[in-house]
Amino acid sequence: MTIAKLVVGALLALACAGCVTDAELRAADEARCRSFGFRTQSDGFANCLLQLDLDRSAERRYRMDTAFSGPYWGPPYYGRRW
Repeated sequence: MTIAKLVVGALLALACAGCVTDAELRAADEARCRSFGFRTQSDGFANCLLQLDLDRSAERRYRMDTAFSGPYWGPPYYGRRW
């Protein structure tokens, strides 16, 4: 029973470690754009934030498409093939 508690605790800790709020994500994006040299309230800064968001969305789409692709190399499998 102690092994089960240890596994549950480890899974809970792992799940909580990946949690990031929207405010924390926005602050990290703003810090990253400032580190590139963009000033806040400028068009370059807004474009940098937009590009970071688009990159994150593309990465999420890629992970979802490959997560259900099955054991073969091909397009994702979402249902019956006939």
